[in-house]
Amino acid sequence: MSQLTTTQPASVTELEVMANHIVKSGLFGLRKTEEAVALMLVAQAEGRHPGTVAAEYHIIQGRPALKADAILARFQSAGGKVEWSEYTDECVAGTFSHPAGGSLKVDWDMNRAKAAGLGTKDNWKKYPRQMLRARVISDGVRGVYPAVLQGFYTPEEVQDFAPSTSTPAPAPAPAIVPAPAKKAKKVEPEPEVIEIKAEEVKPNEIVVVESNIVADATWIVDLEPVLGQNEDAVNAFLATKGQIDAGKTWRDLADNEYRKRIIANPAGFVGAATGGKK
Repeated sequence: MSQLTTTQPASVTELEVMANHIVKSGLFGLRKTEEAVALMLVAQAEGRHPGTVAAEYHIIQGRPALKADAILARFQSAGGKVEWSEYTDECVAGTFSHPAGGSLKVDWDMNRAKAAGLGTKDNWKKYPRQMLRARVISDGVRGVYPAVLQGFYTPEEVQDFAPSTSTPAPAPAPAIVPAPAKKAKKVEPEPEVIEIKAEEVKPNEIVVVESNIVADATWIVDLEPVLGQNEDAVNAFLATKGQIDAGKTWRDLADNEYRKRIIANPAGFVGAATGGKK
């Protein structure tokens, strides 16, 4: 493979090789080579190295999404500034400013999220502050300096575009009228509505599967800066605890109490994995 430079774009063959490595690594949530190549072409068209897509993009329900941290980093690199005035699970607010777009204060709170029909979704219940922050970043940057976004949305926004995957309540059984001079028919009880878990979903049930991918993507993005810096030690520690199989990474953790404890105290977990104290 020829050496890539800022003036020499990569060929499709070179992009496919890089994309295969990214997908096989399982580190960045990209599951198809074609998706990775498509994002690399976008990055290359923007004058950036195609390898940056792994750290900056998600594919959510077949749509590319630019991570909130990547949006904010691009905004600040372009001369933008943000001052956070509130940062809690109930409300996130910040003032965004840029020489080309002025200043704008943006806030999102849970009351607004609930009014928009978002507050009842799983990710909004589990990670309210992160979801509010992503909305504030997207709105603030789009309002002050939209050139950074170039039409992309955050993974949190793309997730919320999806229709609800909740199972509708079964319709009531029609009344059975007995025929004249005959014994009334016995009304059979309605079938029990069973909630389908992710591991039970069949391959053709795309909506349910992709909804679970979105939930996983959010916690992986949040923990990447902490756990990703100690990759080998973290993976080895989880393997000894029987939480992941050989060849897997912390991103393959099942949604259980162990993962919840890591999310609640990632720094303490890294300390334990690297031989420090929690």
